[in-house]
Amino acid sequence: MFIPPMLLEKSDEPFNDPAFLFEPKIDGHRLIMTYKNGETRLFTRHNNECTRQYPELWNPAVSGDNFILDGEVCSIDPNTGAIDFERVMERFQLSKQTKIKAAVKNRPVHYIVFDVLRHNDRDLRRMPLIKRKSILESIIKPNPYISIIPATENNGTDLYNTICTNKMEGIVAKRKDSLYVSKRSSDWLKIVRYEYAEVFISGYRKNDFGWIGQVEENGTKRTAGIIELGVPPKHKKAFYGIAKQLITGEDKHFVYLEPVLKARIKFRNWTRNNMLRTPSFVEFVL
Repeated sequence: MFIPPMLLEKSDEPFNDPAFLFEPKIDGHRLIMTYKNGETRLFTRHNNECTRQYPELWNPAVSGDNFILDGEVCSIDPNTGAIDFERVMERFQLSKQTKIKAAVKNRPVHYIVFDVLRHNDRDLRRMPLIKRKSILESIIKPNPYISIIPATENNGTDLYNTICTNKMEGIVAKRKDSLYVSKRSSDWLKIVRYEYAEVFISGYRKNDFGWIGQVEENGTKRTAGIIELGVPPKHKKAFYGIAKQLITGEDKHFVYLEPVLKARIKFRNWTRNNMLRTPSFVEFVL
């Protein structure tokens, strides 16, 4: 049985509020775990089954005849001890069973649980979050593959500052009395930690919207990503008015420009290939 997950609204700044719990935001992918009749099934937030991808989660150390959990599956870089989004995506994309089996040993995943939706045939979604958390803590047994998300009360600002110091993804603020609803809700808020950079716009897509962003390193420019997000309509209009004067060439997919237009962007982090992860426009740099 799949239950569509509760989704987060955005908040720009961290805050303190005794009505909320604050949790680290885990940089993995959402995972709904169901267990019934001795069988574990795993689903992404879009109801795509991914049970075969994660054999280490097939025998969860959770008490109960049946249950449904909500959480995030992630992978930890053994060299840094940090959660690595690319590592879990590499696991998710494996298709051959021999490679999946080898990855269980070489690149294991960890399921960080933050909610319980059903337990022993009881639907818990109409209970307040703080009660569901108490039930969750009573059913998870110590084990190497599943753990409960840590949470702090009242003070989201201090947690966010710690997250920034450690260059983690952000925090999540949840109302203690929130019921579990399978839709986006302002009872759950995400505050993402962004990094910022200035890029040169060296071209644009011909079909779908996207600007080529270049960064300057050691006196030379290199392409570091495609900016698709955050650009208001008036900025797009202004850009194309100027861009037609800067065209240097084109191919099937892109029009290339002299890289003189500059923009400030925010992004999640640098990838292993030194590319911008999900860059979003902030403003033009004049």
